[in-house]
Amino acid sequence: MSTRTLIRGGLVVTAADEIHADVLIEDGRIAALAAHGSDAAAGWTADRTIDATDRYVIPGGVDAHTHMELPFGGTFASDTFETGTRAAAWGGTTTIVDFAVQSVGHSLREGLDAWYAKADGNCAIDYGFHMIMSDVNESTLKEMDRLVQEGVSSFKLFMAYPGVFYSDDGQILRAMQRAADDGGLIMMHAENGIAIDVLVEQALARGETDPRYHGEVRKVLLEAEATHRAIQLARVAGAPLYVVHVSAEEAVAELAAARDKGLPVFGETCPQYLFLSTDNLAEPGFEGAKYVCSTPLRPKEHQAALWRGLRTNDLQVVSTDHCPFCFTGQKDLGRGDFSKIPNGLPGVENRMDLLHQAVVDGHISRRRWIEIACASPARMFGMYPQKGTIAPGADADVVIYDPHAVQTLSAETHHMNVDYSAYEGKTVTGQVETVLSRGELVIDQRKYVGRAGHGVFTPRSTCQYLN
Repeated sequence: MSTRTLIRGGLVVTAADEIHADVLIEDGRIAALAAHGSDAAAGWTADRTIDATDRYVIPGGVDAHTHMELPFGGTFASDTFETGTRAAAWGGTTTIVDFAVQSVGHSLREGLDAWYAKADGNCAIDYGFHMIMSDVNESTLKEMDRLVQEGVSSFKLFMAYPGVFYSDDGQILRAMQRAADDGGLIMMHAENGIAIDVLVEQALARGETDPRYHGEVRKVLLEAEATHRAIQLARVAGAPLYVVHVSAEEAVAELAAARDKGLPVFGETCPQYLFLSTDNLAEPGFEGAKYVCSTPLRPKEHQAALWRGLRTNDLQVVSTDHCPFCFTGQKDLGRGDFSKIPNGLPGVENRMDLLHQAVVDGHISRRRWIEIACASPARMFGMYPQKGTIAPGADADVVIYDPHAVQTLSAETHHMNVDYSAYEGKTVTGQVETVLSRGELVIDQRKYVGRAGHGVFTPRSTCQYLN
């Protein structure tokens, strides 16, 4: 059965344009756009008409960095693919790219298949995978080529977490060389984990056990040093590089210097670094544990450099690194020892709204909001223009967004499966009203009407900034 949906009267905002246009959707894709009130639009008929008067009509968000059901520190991220993708939809995100994990001693294929199994039939929105490589060797290097062909075209390596995910410089160089050959993109967690472990041990020996010390031992200079080193290794390998969750001014400076040389180096930051700070890590009692993530929150002064990086395109993408752990029963594993607090915080539902607040606050433009949250992640990870824009032929992943609604972020009202909000009590202007994924309603006038299993695996081509 062919179904047609017509969205009338809204302001269509993409990374490239803002136009008062009606949008016609047919069989899960954008069929046409026409100026509101034009003869072309007047002739359209549909099974369902959505009135978007005084609303924005925007592409569904693409969150290219989530960790649903991630095993970490003896526990698991509290959002499943079902709860996490539902929460994403509530927040206007219609595609996630999650991280499949290779365990040391096992193949990439085993790790990827385990993640296919977790997600299959459970997702409310579309999804793709990156591959975390924990064990770079001759066999796993060969597997990289096959994964790229399968549509898993990005590989995450860690300079942090010795004994868990850590790769040494030689392993990193080999993986980068392989990526240079097969078109893969290396994503780097850039922190000097070997040095950080020394500082953790010394802090605990001094009795410095509170959550705030998590930020103090993970020094800005150790993020900047690792970022610099990753860039140089990528230059040696002739490979592109994407640095995840950039939090510090000095790390942004390393990316900017590389980009000024014309190198294919890219950077992502996250809402927590733009809106939260070490003040949160230092909240009294054990409250700071809610904000323990890596890279850590930084002093407020770093925020200006991150916003500037987003305006100058030295940072291209804002993702969430959504990796929630409940305060009670998970975060409190680290009472008396900050190094045992599971690293990560919830955010998949808040990203689009927080970035709209940044538009209201004058940090970025409306089109830049859509660029960093939708179009750039889709291009970076080989999904554009299927995802990330509103144009004929694109998937009908569309959000009707009320730019005037005022809401207060709270664990009482969010849909993420976690017992606290990192933004508790923060008032923001703007709210998702209706969400379509491939033309099907997922959120209808602030009511969830989606279903587990609607979302499908989306194979990706290679990074579209390199063509």
